[in-house]
Amino acid sequence: MQIQIVCVGKLKEKYWTGAVEEYAKRLGAYARLDIRELPDEKTPDSLSPAEEEQVRAREGERILAALREGSHVVALAIDGETWTSEQLAAHLDKQAVYGGGSVSFVIGGSLGLSPAVLARADKKLSFGRMTYPHQMMRVMLLEQVYRGFKIIRGEPYHK
Repeated sequence: MQIQIVCVGKLKEKYWTGAVEEYAKRLGAYARLDIRELPDEKTPDSLSPAEEEQVRAREGERILAALREGSHVVALAIDGETWTSEQLAAHLDKQAVYGGGSVSFVIGGSLGLSPAVLARADKKLSFGRMTYPHQMMRVMLLEQVYRGFKIIRGEPYHK
């Protein structure tokens, strides 16, 4: 199975990069992982709503260009569905068997995702109504994808 993570912004702190590297290594036994870091737009504190939309649109164009052709796209969005780890595992398993074996997860920048990216998404997934830094979301997503594969295979880890 191919898992792609398309994310806006770079990881800067070693503790985040270390965690991503660890989960990438673990996932290697289950899937081919491709993490695409895209540059984020500069966002001063005082943007008008129109300027915020322009930032989302520019980032959205880069996201859409980076998505793997034919991939099942899951956008992380605060208004998306909330799943249990078992539901995520079942979704991954279904995509592996019936969906072509390629899933792309999208993590937007600080202002969220553009309407074009949300329209391209096959599913919208929320990790809850709280807002998390995109660096943390990348680690949380990788951990949940790893957990999902462990659940699918009935291997110990999930509790």
